[in-house]
Amino acid sequence: MAGLRVDWKELQEFMAKIFEGLGMPPADAALEAEVLVWANLRGVDSHGVHRIAEYSGQVDRGLMNPQPEIRVEKETPAVLLIEGDWAFGPVVTLFAVEKVVARAREMGIGWALIRNTTHQGAMGYYTNLITRENMAGIASVCNRPNTAPTGARIPGVHNSPISIAVPGKDRRPINLDMATSVAAWGKLQVAIDKGEPIPEGWSLDKEGRPTTDPTKNAALLPTGDYKGYGLSLMFECLSSLMVGVPLLSSFAAKDDSVKPGTQNSFVAAIDIGFFTDVEAYRENVDKLVATMKDLPLAEGAEEIFVPGEKEDRMHEERAAEGIPLPPGTVEKLKVAADRFGLEMPAGIEA
Repeated sequence: MAGLRVDWKELQEFMAKIFEGLGMPPADAALEAEVLVWANLRGVDSHGVHRIAEYSGQVDRGLMNPQPEIRVEKETPAVLLIEGDWAFGPVVTLFAVEKVVARAREMGIGWALIRNTTHQGAMGYYTNLITRENMAGIASVCNRPNTAPTGARIPGVHNSPISIAVPGKDRRPINLDMATSVAAWGKLQVAIDKGEPIPEGWSLDKEGRPTTDPTKNAALLPTGDYKGYGLSLMFECLSSLMVGVPLLSSFAAKDDSVKPGTQNSFVAAIDIGFFTDVEAYRENVDKLVATMKDLPLAEGAEEIFVPGEKEDRMHEERAAEGIPLPPGTVEKLKVAADRFGLEMPAGIEA
């Protein structure tokens, strides 16, 4: 089982069938599967197919809506407010991406706030799409508290991910995609699936003590101490508070009017051509990457990477060799396959 690898196309088709079984229209199901498998291909297994058990449970409890009524509630030529109706995150976020790109073509920038969505997967997926339009992309999301603010021993903020991506010319986009915690919550779930401990400095238990047991996690720790905490707090101000659904204070007050799993998000596209020549910009991105890579190496370092580069290389490897699935993830997929009467992807014993 340790060496199990699954062809990404078969895995993606399998996941799409599961999401159809959960009630999603075929096009939405295919998108959801694509976003999850894209994360697995890039080695971001924390945001990949292991999420199926979580998603299925949330659909069953009425917390994720497989057939939402997504609508634009307010708009100007440059900005818009989108009601997500608790849609699967990729469905409403792609809707937002298309809107902000169209606005950026006309106005130089497009900015969307998304209210009442659910888990959006890897945020870098959306900023990567925006770079294909010769634009810079920015995306962030807020959810319930899961990270201890500096000085606290229980969660008070969300480890709000942020992604910023810009296009290169001969190189792939620079794509920063990071949580504001030391490690994403999903990485702890992957560690559980693998039956492995987590590194020191990732997590606190319910007593507020450091733990390396992912099953005892009660609070993640912010990256860069107060810096990660500060970023997460401000992202809440730019998303949840801006759309009138203050998640952190609502959950702290045990406000039952806010559904568990509710997320609020912002997505922006910036038209590079409004400010400068696009081709010159893309060439300068390539030069910037080369500048980083030409710096003298620190002792023990073999190479200097730019954001997204390791994931790009992993994508090439896994696209060719298959996606590795730990035993816990395989079990989650088997449960879903049994529920909907599906055959498991080739290479996984039933």
